[in-house]
Amino acid sequence: MTAAPAIPSWIEDITMAELEADPHPFYERLRREAPVAFVPALGLHIISTRELCMEISRDSANWPAIISPAGSRTFGDGAILNANGPEHRELRDMVEPHLQPSAVDTYIDDLVRPTAQRMVAAIEDDGKAEIVSAYCEPLAVRALGDMMGLPDVSEDKLREWFHKLSGSFTNAAVDENGEFANPEGFVPGDEAKAEIQEILDPKIDRWIVEPDDSAISHWLHDGMPAGQTRSRDVIYPNLYVFLLGAMQEPGHAMATTLAGLFTKPEQLERVIDDPNLIPRAVGEGMRWVAPIWSAAVKLTTEEVTVGGVTLPAHTPVMLTYGSANNDEHEYDAPTDFDMDRPVVPNLTFGGGVHACAGTYFANNLIRIGLEELLETIPNIERDDTHDVDFWGWGFRGAQALHVTWEV
Repeated sequence: MTAAPAIPSWIEDITMAELEADPHPFYERLRREAPVAFVPALGLHIISTRELCMEISRDSANWPAIISPAGSRTFGDGAILNANGPEHRELRDMVEPHLQPSAVDTYIDDLVRPTAQRMVAAIEDDGKAEIVSAYCEPLAVRALGDMMGLPDVSEDKLREWFHKLSGSFTNAAVDENGEFANPEGFVPGDEAKAEIQEILDPKIDRWIVEPDDSAISHWLHDGMPAGQTRSRDVIYPNLYVFLLGAMQEPGHAMATTLAGLFTKPEQLERVIDDPNLIPRAVGEGMRWVAPIWSAAVKLTTEEVTVGGVTLPAHTPVMLTYGSANNDEHEYDAPTDFDMDRPVVPNLTFGGGVHACAGTYFANNLIRIGLEELLETIPNIERDDTHDVDFWGWGFRGAQALHVTWEV
């Protein structure tokens, strides 16, 4: 058997802390020198270019989806991210009806706009805010929480669940034996899941006998034989996926779009004057800093050569969509925000059969949130006495975005 090539020291020495702080320099070098590379800190092969990420994501037959080890530890068995073939189709049929564009159009405005107006009104006389925690995150979690059937769970609690699950999902560092380097990092996520089940179990008991129009109620009943509902073993792993990826990421993307527009004041002014430009700005914001930066993992079904590297059968590879969205071969000056750049489809929401089911919902949530914010506070500016601190390797967004405006 041919020995595996030695891992270059610059790859071997990378740490999780460096990836969380700023993955861009590392992935820029990967795209240039090693677009398919084993990264010991993660215990996975990393795919970093847009071309290869798109090629693999579209070929579900030869590249089935799996969950990263940390993701499997977080969600447990039965999550949609780990399903393929008929099992995946059944789970998509469970979650998609509420998220189809024709369905979303019937409820999204009534779901999001009154909450956005209330939250903007609460801060508009203050003249300043840390807009991530004051508006973007609370609006995102409230909208999805209400849609899912959790109107009585506070925004603070929903945000807490997200952050605990996010910390667990991205606790991916492994030691030289391939074991988790920080097993205690999963404890907060376990605490969140226990609390979620404690709150949700009585609701599920009620929805089984008294269905309503909440998403989880539909998950229980839609497509099931008369008198039967889906088990909690199906509901909970996929609920954790939604509470993590779907609940908070629109908030991150909203803040990222604002941060990007602040780097181009003339583009911000155009968006304020013409709200029809908001979707274009949002698309660029999510390309510029993908809110789900690294999450999708695929598995080789047989020995395959990809990007000049031969991988044995059953090798897991991680598609880094945040890196793909900053590929210099596809985008000019990719680390710059520019909503006027030629539109090249990005991979923010994934690709192929495992593309995000909530794409349309998320884009419209962000659009409405920015419409209300910029209409009410059109003179919003970044507070340049504070840095914009982006953080995260698995999920990436502004930790804080301080803004000011004249009252």
